[in-house]
Amino acid sequence: MIDFLGLEEESGVHSITLLPGINKHKVGETFGELQINRGEIISIVGPTGSGKSRLLADIEWGANGDTPTKRTVLVNGEPMDIESRFSSGRKLVAQLSQNMNFVMDLSVEEFIELHAKSRLVENEGEVIQKIFKKANELAGEQFELTTPITSLSGGQSRALMIADTAILSTSPIVLIDEIENAGIDRKKALDLLVGEEKIVLMATHDPILALMGDKRIIISNGGIDKVMDITEKEKSILHKLEALDDVIQDMRTKLRYGKDLEAGFEIKKV
Repeated sequence: MIDFLGLEEESGVHSITLLPGINKHKVGETFGELQINRGEIISIVGPTGSGKSRLLADIEWGANGDTPTKRTVLVNGEPMDIESRFSSGRKLVAQLSQNMNFVMDLSVEEFIELHAKSRLVENEGEVIQKIFKKANELAGEQFELTTPITSLSGGQSRALMIADTAILSTSPIVLIDEIENAGIDRKKALDLLVGEEKIVLMATHDPILALMGDKRIIISNGGIDKVMDITEKEKSILHKLEALDDVIQDMRTKLRYGKDLEAGFEIKKV
C-alpha cells in the first residue's frame, strides 16, 4: 500500500527544474532554466488567459517536450518516468482551486480522519488535532470538529484544505490559485506550507502575494517572458503594502462585527 501511494518516492523530491519551450507564437522562451527547491515560494503572474494554467499543467504532468509549450520538467534533475507521470497514486502536484465545494456528508473530524487513514498515519489523533488547529488559525471565522464540511464557508473550506494539504499530502508541490480571494490569513497559509517543506507555486494578481515569493514568473503570450528575483527594494515595498493591508483587514473585521469605522486611521511606518 505504501508503494501504491508513492509515499517513499514523493518524499525524496527536493527540486524541480523547468527547461524552456515556446510561446503560442512558436517563439522560444529565453529564461534558460529555473530550478525550484523545497521550501521556496514561486509566484506566477500575468494577464488572464496569458498561459498560467498551461505552465501549471506542464508541471503537474512532468512535461517532457510533449505538450503544446514543448517545455521539459525535471524532478531532482531527471525527467519523470512514465509511471510517475501518469500514476493516480503518485501525484507530483496537489492543487487548491478557487472554488471548494464539499459534497460528502461528513464532519470536519471525519473528513480529516478519512484522509489520515488513507495515508496510513500512525499518530492519527495528533494529526487530526494539528490540522484542525492550523485550519482555524487561517480561517476568518472559527469552526468545530463536529461542523459538517458542507456547511463550511468558502474561506473555512480553503483553510481546512490548505492545512490538510500541508500536513497530510505527500505531494511535494502545491499549487494555489488566487489565494487572495479565499478570506483567510494569506501569510500564515504560506508559512505553513513552506514550513512543511513544500514547493509552492502560486498564481496571483495580488501584489502582496507576488512579493512574498522568492521569485516570480511573468507569463505572456502563452510563454514564460521573465523570471525575476524579489529584490531588497521590493521587500521594502512589501512591508508598506502589508501595513496598508493591515488597515484594510481591520476595517473589514469591524464591518463584519457591526462596529463603527473611524473617520481617520493611521498606517504604521515600517
